[in-house]
Amino acid sequence: MASSIDQNITGGTAKTRAKTPTCEVDTYRGEAVYIYAFDVAYDMSRAPIRELLGQPVAQFAIDVSKRSPRQLFFYRPQMVHLPPLERIGPRGLVRVERTIKLLPVGAISMIVRVPFEIERIEDLIVYHDLRFNNGTLHDEVLRLAEDVRRELHTHMIRPVPRLSDEEAYTVFCIEAPLIGSDGEIINTEDWLTVHRREVAALLTQEPDIAELSNQESEESTAKYLSYYGKDIVVVDWDAALIIDQPQNFAETLYVMELANLQLTELEAYDRLCDESLDRAYRDLRVRRWRGRAEVLRELREIRIDLAQLSDELSNITKFFGDWHLARIYQALSARFHLSDWHHSIEEKLRTLDHLYQLLQQDLTNRVMIWLESAIVVLFIIDLLALFIGMQ
Repeated sequence: MASSIDQNITGGTAKTRAKTPTCEVDTYRGEAVYIYAFDVAYDMSRAPIRELLGQPVAQFAIDVSKRSPRQLFFYRPQMVHLPPLERIGPRGLVRVERTIKLLPVGAISMIVRVPFEIERIEDLIVYHDLRFNNGTLHDEVLRLAEDVRRELHTHMIRPVPRLSDEEAYTVFCIEAPLIGSDGEIINTEDWLTVHRREVAALLTQEPDIAELSNQESEESTAKYLSYYGKDIVVVDWDAALIIDQPQNFAETLYVMELANLQLTELEAYDRLCDESLDRAYRDLRVRRWRGRAEVLRELREIRIDLAQLSDELSNITKFFGDWHLARIYQALSARFHLSDWHHSIEEKLRTLDHLYQLLQQDLTNRVMIWLESAIVVLFIIDLLALFIGMQ
C-alpha cells in the first residue's frame, strides 16, 4: 500500500514537473530601438511644418490598447517617417527605420529601429553601439540631426550654434509571448528570475556575465513592471528591456521617449542657469559701462524665460489615463534622477531670484539716496534764496 502511495506521489510529482514550463527560449525576435534627443534651439515657432527632409510631416498618434482608456491624453508632436535604409549589421542585412519628432521646446527626438532574431539574450549586447559595414549608427544619427537642424533653422528661436551631446537611450523590444522549448507560454516574471544576470549584462553592456556581482545584477534589474503574465518592462539608466506584444510597444516607447527628452531639456536648462548665474555674478562684481538697470532687466528676462521653458516642458511630458504607463514613467524618472535635476534648477532659480532682489533693493536704495540728496540740495538752495532775500 505504501509503495502504491509512493508511486502515486512520485507519478504526480513527475506529471507536475512535466507541466511546468521551462524558461528556456529557442529564439527571441524583436527590434532594438535607439532613442536620441537633441536640444537644437531655445524655442520653436508655432507655425506648422509641412515637410521635412523631403517627407510629409504628420501628427503623432498611437493606437489605444485595451489596457488604456479611449480618452488617453498626452502631447502629440509633429513627426515624420523617413524612408527605410538597408545596412549590413552584426548579424547580416537589416532594415533600418527612422522617425523624427519635433517638440515646441526647441528639441528633436529621433527613433531608429533595427530588427533582430537571436538565440541568447547576451547576443544583443553588440546592438548597444551598433556598427554597420560602412560606419556606426551614432555617426549616421549625428549627420541626420545636423541636416534636420539646418532645414528647421528658419523655424527656430535662438538656435544653438552647434549641436551639443545627444541624450541616447537604447530599448530592446522582444515579442511576446515567450514560448519555451517545451512549447508552453512562459511567465515573464519567472523568465526574468531565471535570466536576471543575462538581462543585467545586457542593460549594463557587460560582455562578461560572470564578472557582474550579484548586487549589480539585482540593482540593474530591480525596477521592473509587469501588467499581464506575458509582458514586462525592465528599466535601467542607459537601456531598457520590453517584452510585450508588438502592437503595445509604441505607447511604452513614447513614455520612454518623453522621459529621455525631459532629461535632455533639464540638462540644457541647467547649463542655461549656470551661464546666467556666472554672468550675473560677473556683472555684480565688476563695474561695467552699462548700468545696473540693464543687468536687472536681463535677470528679469532670464527668470521669465526659464519659467516659460519649465512650463512648456511640463506640458509636453504629462499624460493621464494609464496607471501602468505612469508607473513606467516613474521608474524612468527615478533612474534618470529627474527630481534631482528639477531640484538643482530650482535652487539656481532661487539664487537668481535672490540676486534679482538684491539688485532691485540696491537700485531702490540708490534712487532714495539721489532723492534725499536732491531734497537736501533744494533745502540749501531755499535757505540761500531766503538769506539773499533778507539782505
